[in-house]
Amino acid sequence: MVRIQRRKLLASCLCVTATIFLLVTLQVVVELGKFERKGFQSSDLQDGHTKMEEAPTHLNAFLKKEALTFNRKRKWELDSYPIMLWWSPLTGETGRLGHCGADACFFTINRTYLHHHMTKALLFYGTDFNIDSLPLPRKAHHDWALFHEESPKNNYKLFHKPVITLFNYTATFSRHSHLPLTTQYLEGIEVLKSLRYLVPLQSKNKLRKSLAPLVYVQSDCDPPSDRDSYVHELMTYIEVDSYGECLRNKDLPQQLKNPASMDADGFYRIIAQYKFILAFENAVCDDYITEKFWRPLKLGVVPVYYGSPSIRDWLPSNKSAILVSEFSHPRELASYIRQLDSDDRLYEAYVEWKLKGEISNQRLLTALRKRKWGVQDINQDNYIDAFECMVCTNVWDNIRLQEKVGIEPPDWPWKAEDTHLSCPEPTVFAFSPLRRPSLNSLRKMWISSFEQSKREAQALRWLVDRNQNFSSQEFWALVFKD
Repeated sequence: MVRIQRRKLLASCLCVTATIFLLVTLQVVVELGKFERKGFQSSDLQDGHTKMEEAPTHLNAFLKKEALTFNRKRKWELDSYPIMLWWSPLTGETGRLGHCGADACFFTINRTYLHHHMTKALLFYGTDFNIDSLPLPRKAHHDWALFHEESPKNNYKLFHKPVITLFNYTATFSRHSHLPLTTQYLEGIEVLKSLRYLVPLQSKNKLRKSLAPLVYVQSDCDPPSDRDSYVHELMTYIEVDSYGECLRNKDLPQQLKNPASMDADGFYRIIAQYKFILAFENAVCDDYITEKFWRPLKLGVVPVYYGSPSIRDWLPSNKSAILVSEFSHPRELASYIRQLDSDDRLYEAYVEWKLKGEISNQRLLTALRKRKWGVQDINQDNYIDAFECMVCTNVWDNIRLQEKVGIEPPDWPWKAEDTHLSCPEPTVFAFSPLRRPSLNSLRKMWISSFEQSKREAQALRWLVDRNQNFSSQEFWALVFKD
């Protein structure tokens, strides 16, 4: 029961985190460096060594129950288990003995354990990884583990080799990560095959009298992918119903305007009426694939996709999505959409896989079968559980290997590589928006932000390799050094 409660709470935490960053991105101009400047809620944490602040209020009832696991009578048991210290207080747990198969580790957010001799790994959540509070000096037996499922816009410097290679273990959207989260937004094969929300083509044809062929729903405007620029241009060649804050020309019902309603049944029913949906990611990175792609496939809507260059590796079938990258200009894409819209036989070729319940992509089937976590399933571990156990199990393997061969400090094969989290420089589309002159400055901001993040990554690596505490003033002086 406690494990199920924990899964629900962690899912809630991630949902809240996602909502917060959706709002933060509206202030896109101050995106650069916001994580370095925000600090922790408690000023006691600035040096990374003082007592951890109390857990968030909404977790208190759960944490009191967990805290009973390690009362004063059982403190001696900590000497029997490696301690996994969440340096980012993502889970909110002050102390829990977690079982990972035959192994067990003690998980906590309490930073007073930093100097405990059984502390073997420090766990970081990428969005909260900031230079104001790092566990330095780093001890030889301290592994660093990174959990980061988010877009690069949330912390650009992590996406460069000098920083990502600081970590021993990774869980990211990249298939090359130690714990790949590429399918983090897909519940499973059955939801892809499900016909629950499918609107028959004849009905969609009738609905076309009042609906556009394409729908667009985005409220995070002008991100690094420059998607709004493309959609704005596309709108000059074909009708698009846009419900979100970005390029809005149509309104959702009042009860569905909250971003949290995008997984509501009512929202699904509206989107399912359309033939096509513009599924554009906020960043263009290999394997960064979000609900924008999976949701229309679940609903029986053909995604017109722009995002991961490796998306073909994850399509349910060879003909299940229209890829923007295959068209040289929005006018060509618009022409192709109109052709499919007017020819039922051509359109049905894109939904045939769903109507037959046939998924031919063996990579996708294998990834879902082998993953050790579930999505929105309280009967399975979630990906944070899986991340914790990956680190715990490998720490134990290292301990056993060290006892066997006597290596000190260990030189283990578990080490992050630059492929574990990387994205190319943001690019912009060649055409200029006619009615949105402010977009030019935002385009330039993302490019300059990326360039500066490379300097930030190099400065941070130098300071961490020096292995001494440093101030934010030292960091920024290095970043902007001539």
